[in-house]
Amino acid sequence: MADNVTAEINIEDERVEEDFSNAFGDEEEIESLHTIDDKKEDLKTHSKIRSNLCGTIVKLSSGYSKTTLQTTKEMILDDLGLIHSGFIFSAADYAAAVAVNEPNVVIIGSRSSFLAPAKLDDLIELEAKAKFEDSRKREIKVTAHINDVKIYEGIFHAVVLDQHIFKTKIKNAERSYR
Repeated sequence: MADNVTAEINIEDERVEEDFSNAFGDEEEIESLHTIDDKKEDLKTHSKIRSNLCGTIVKLSSGYSKTTLQTTKEMILDDLGLIHSGFIFSAADYAAAVAVNEPNVVIIGSRSSFLAPAKLDDLIELEAKAKFEDSRKREIKVTAHINDVKIYEGIFHAVVLDQHIFKTKIKNAERSYR
């Protein structure tokens, strides 16, 4: 990535210069964001995910995860600073996968409720609890809060595969993954 990448942006007739040289971080920084201290299990899944878009792990134990998502201006969808709900859903999906914490976990379905909006600079705390740890199928309940206000709740369904989904032969699948 080039150093000192900048862009001039006009916001309500005011010229603002933005520095985008480190907007998404470098690979070393991304890896460090997933470092888990000795008291927590090692992360076994989603090792390449961008924590600035999907959340940062705060706590990880068997069948449980706590993550946070700091909202940023890249997530805004209007002039009032409303955060697009897709970022909240993505953070919930990530928290669910981390709670399962298996190398080949795949989220196969969900049911979601968005209960309150998020705005720029909110810190969203997500908590995920997985059920059915002794089977391949898992159900994960995820809740998200901003301070004491619940903004999201969802139930995710996941399956743990023996190998990566692109290497798995799926019955009746019409698409070849290579």
